[in-house]
Amino acid sequence: MTLGNTLRLAGKALRRNKVRSALTMLGVVIGVASVIAMIALGSGARSAIDQQMQSQGTNVVYVSSGSFGRGGGAVRGGAGSINTLTLDDAQVIGQLATVARISPGARTRVQVVAGNQNWNTSIEGGNEEYVVIRNWPIASGANISPRDVLVADKVCLLGATVARTLFPDQDPVGQVLRVKNLPFRILGVLAPKGQGQFGDDQDDFILAPYTTVQKKVMGITYLQRVLVSARDADDVERTAVDITRLLRERHRTTGPEDDDFTVRTVEEMAQTRVEMANTMTTLLMCVASVSLLVGGIGIMNIMLVSVTERTREIGLRMAVGARTRDILSQFLSEAVGLSLAGGAIGVTLGLLVSQVLTRSLGWPTLITTSSVVIAFAFAGAVGVFFGYYPARRAASLDPIDALRYE
Repeated sequence: MTLGNTLRLAGKALRRNKVRSALTMLGVVIGVASVIAMIALGSGARSAIDQQMQSQGTNVVYVSSGSFGRGGGAVRGGAGSINTLTLDDAQVIGQLATVARISPGARTRVQVVAGNQNWNTSIEGGNEEYVVIRNWPIASGANISPRDVLVADKVCLLGATVARTLFPDQDPVGQVLRVKNLPFRILGVLAPKGQGQFGDDQDDFILAPYTTVQKKVMGITYLQRVLVSARDADDVERTAVDITRLLRERHRTTGPEDDDFTVRTVEEMAQTRVEMANTMTTLLMCVASVSLLVGGIGIMNIMLVSVTERTREIGLRMAVGARTRDILSQFLSEAVGLSLAGGAIGVTLGLLVSQVLTRSLGWPTLITTSSVVIAFAFAGAVGVFFGYYPARRAASLDPIDALRYE
């Protein structure tokens, strides 16, 4: 029997019991749709993390005062809690061969007022290199100048959220706002960046010279952190290692348990989130695979019932010359046909569910061609695996016994 005849007979048999075929496919439909949606959620989460990593800056290494290590039997405080990071440390870091730029910094929360508007936000200290390191375009106005840093001038750049809140209907550039009753002249407005890798609003802050934040806002002489940009992406890890070694020499610490500073790369900061996303994707994929497995068992069950119902038909076909492989291929084609049809509907449903999740809940999803191909191929494999036993059972029937079957 030709392949075309086999497929035609298989299709005719499936159409003979349309409701039963549809219900049998339902398990595969749900399983494949779940697989597609879960892969889309996992891929979307990883893509969002990648975008957030890019928004953190170019080849960035974060050096912060404080550490979570244990030294002398006591737990050290977190980043920014110890005042041993100095401007001299930052300048020496800037002399490393793999370092392209540095921006010393300090950060605190402040209440800001402009006209009849007020807002509680963060003020970040940096220098003229801050926006370059963070790869942060200036939407309007000008950047902080080296002179502003040198004289601790009261000037600032506004994040998009602060600008929109304090100056809803006007251009902030050139205007004045008050930070802790200190007048700051607005030099420019930063382009919006959106959500950070920890869910925070990156645009809800004010950038000012770090000397101004140190001396006039916080009243400190030490640094809370230093932003470092490596010369090349391949130098980021080496730069982090060199900075760690350098600061241990300067601060006379011997190992992680004694460090009074923290050195982290953007990749390290995002790694935990990536691992969590991968774990959740794997867990959800396992749940979705169970649905597909149940759908496969349903196919096997219905095919066994079909073999029993069509025993006389099988005996008659064998009596008129049908070979064992003809019977085997027909029943296997029916099982695979059910599975592939369910897979096609499931892929469509999975794509629809992914779009609904994105539009209604705002969850990032990413549909890839490979995920569609994998889910569809998996559906076909389920049909072959669970359809083979019923098909083999049908093919192994004795023609005489089959003809006598009532």
